[in-house]
Amino acid sequence: MNRESAVSRATELVEQMTVEEMASQLRFDAPAIERLGIPEYNWWNEGLHGVARAGTATMFPQAIGLGASFDEELLREIGEVIATEARAKYNEAVKDGDRDIYKGLTIWSPNVNLFRDPRWGRGHETYGEDPCLISRLGVAFIKGLQGDGEYLKTAACAKHFAVHSGPENMRHSFDARASLKEMWETYLPAFEACVLEAEVESVMGAYNRTNGEPCCAHSYLMEEVLRGKWNFKGHYVSDCWAIRDFHENHNVTKRPEESVKLALEKGCDLNCGCTYQKILSAYEEGILPLEHMKRAAVRVFTTRFLLGMFDETEYDSIPYEKVECREHLELASRAAKESIVLLKNDGILPLDKEKIKTIGVIGPNADSRAALIGNYHGTSSRYITVLEGIQDYVGEDVRILYSKGSHLHLDREEALARPDDRLSEAKAVARHSDLVVLCLGLDETLEGEEGDAGNSYASGDKSDLKLPQSQIRLLETIAETGVPFIVCMMAGSAMDLNFADERASAILQVWYPGARGGKDVADILFGRVSPSGKLPITLYRDLEGMPAFTDYSMKGRTYRFLEKEPLYPFGYGLTYADVDITKLEAEDVKYHALGEDGLRVKAEVVNRSGIATQEVVQVYVHIKDSINEVPHPRLAAFQRIALEPGAKRTVEIVIPKMAFEVVNEDGERCFEGTGADIYAGFGQPDQRTMELTGKEGKKWLLVD
Repeated sequence: MNRESAVSRATELVEQMTVEEMASQLRFDAPAIERLGIPEYNWWNEGLHGVARAGTATMFPQAIGLGASFDEELLREIGEVIATEARAKYNEAVKDGDRDIYKGLTIWSPNVNLFRDPRWGRGHETYGEDPCLISRLGVAFIKGLQGDGEYLKTAACAKHFAVHSGPENMRHSFDARASLKEMWETYLPAFEACVLEAEVESVMGAYNRTNGEPCCAHSYLMEEVLRGKWNFKGHYVSDCWAIRDFHENHNVTKRPEESVKLALEKGCDLNCGCTYQKILSAYEEGILPLEHMKRAAVRVFTTRFLLGMFDETEYDSIPYEKVECREHLELASRAAKESIVLLKNDGILPLDKEKIKTIGVIGPNADSRAALIGNYHGTSSRYITVLEGIQDYVGEDVRILYSKGSHLHLDREEALARPDDRLSEAKAVARHSDLVVLCLGLDETLEGEEGDAGNSYASGDKSDLKLPQSQIRLLETIAETGVPFIVCMMAGSAMDLNFADERASAILQVWYPGARGGKDVADILFGRVSPSGKLPITLYRDLEGMPAFTDYSMKGRTYRFLEKEPLYPFGYGLTYADVDITKLEAEDVKYHALGEDGLRVKAEVVNRSGIATQEVVQVYVHIKDSINEVPHPRLAAFQRIALEPGAKRTVEIVIPKMAFEVVNEDGERCFEGTGADIYAGFGQPDQRTMELTGKEGKKWLLVD
């Protein structure tokens, strides 16, 4: 169904509603209107990395891990699977009259906020710190969710609009200040791509204010940019209970009726929360025009018609057997393998089980289901922890010794025991092992959303980059044994890996790899698959010199504005193979003659090893002689490729015209400067990446 037809049908339906009925449909838990044949509908559903909070579903790696894949096609396929399972579950639920929360077709994902500061607890819900990476993966994911059929398969939602990335404990009252240059250079590009390229059906506003106005009633963001510049046609939904913040925390209004009036006036069509229960009061007072209410109702019913909720659709026959089917589980496994980043390897990896008698598996995340799943997750019919994955891989051939080693964050495991009550066991396991796999990190109880179910005691943000003290003591203890050890860091953000970098034989950044991710970790450890993930964030050495968490300027943050050397750079990740770019060529065109199609470059890639692997060719651009260019070369395009042993191939990548534009102080994109440096490699063209990889990549100068 096209939008014009859906709008027409929505308008006709809304015209038949009473004011009371119309008002009721602007709540996330919209009741039935039986006389018009409208069933109840709960708009709130989640699908960040699998259908969430409604029972069994395929669980993919957390979003930050998907970001590490640098794989657009993978994200599109994952979106398709989530939509398929959402439809399958929806089809069965409505048969039983079950229209509860988390069972609808409006998926409030993806989170395309930029991971600005490593302290932010919700950063693991994002695809990372780079506008290009987030944009490309977000667009692909949305296209997968929404499909290309006659109707929307599901309706995706780009969130949280905009300039939103912590602190969590201040989000209900915080005012994020950002210049127009920073907004259009950093905070808005992903949303722009989601609206203009992916035609995302909904956008969710953030809790905070931006430059003085609440994001769910923002003149510039919602009216001038979203509906104006971008001509957004879908519906706008508030974050949950964000409109209540207008009068309770932001103090931009004095009471709920004024908040309702402001939100609807600016174009917030749907309220996740309870403030829109005051719509009728505002209307009866005369401060809320009927036209604002009607406009919102038409928009939300347009989405319901586009989803085919009042028709027969091609998705009605999707069977329940699609939920967590073998094909979907295989895709989750592929995603986990592509997400794992090899940060260090002194040659210990891949492990050869024929040469090992005993492996010690140690750490609070070694046998933790919570460390597999991140937040906003569904339920798996089976979980495979790292310990279980290793045990399953080696079978009876290798003895596995296990110790938890420490509590995740408390100073002891047993309440009546002395502090560090598992350390002596961990030392014993290490002494009796040929090597140790040490699984450290966090889970959703230590980093996540403010007030989230698993994190209700804290804001979810981190105060620093350090592991909990219990794990620091465990790490130091294992290092002191002298036994070779491999660190598996299971966390969704940048952690302090300085000590591990000095003492560990290898480091894997595992993220939260999904319900059965332990099997995929084992496949990487033992070389069944070569690691190929790339860091979607910078792993800093420390926070020294970084601006305050509440400072939204980009100075000193992320690889584009970094002022000191990182421990591990954005875009970095090793493989077991020896792959290099031997040649870089661009089409014959002058800098100022670039067309709207951008620039095609060709990179010749060779695998000199006897190991099959995947790699990510990354292209960076830096405009010459422009005062508006960011300090460092920025990601402009990327492509994941597969290489057989000894293979050579030429990869063609298109750098979009926008990548050659810079943003001035007025927030305007400009084509300026005297030319562009173009770099192609398997990471950034920075000194640290070259030190870590031993490879320089290739450079091309585009001038007139």
